[in-house]
Amino acid sequence: MTENTENIILEHLKRFQVGQDRIERKLEEFMRRISNLEGGQASIIQHLGHLSAAEAQQQVASDGFNLRLERIERRLELA
Repeated sequence: MTENTENIILEHLKRFQVGQDRIERKLEEFMRRISNLEGGQASIIQHLGHLSAAEAQQQVASDGFNLRLERIERRLELA
């Protein structure tokens, strides 16, 4: 009887271990996927920063052109 009880307990422990292994594999997969998402998000944020910098440079250039145009108009007495 005790041998039968020990076998039943061992079987249950094996099932628990298999279930735990499956859960650990899924957790590792989720962690990899989250890492990939975080890397992608960081890349997007970096790209947005570059776009903002480029926009600021264009605005500075545009402001410079506007100032030059105003000076030319004043010299030619167009404004």
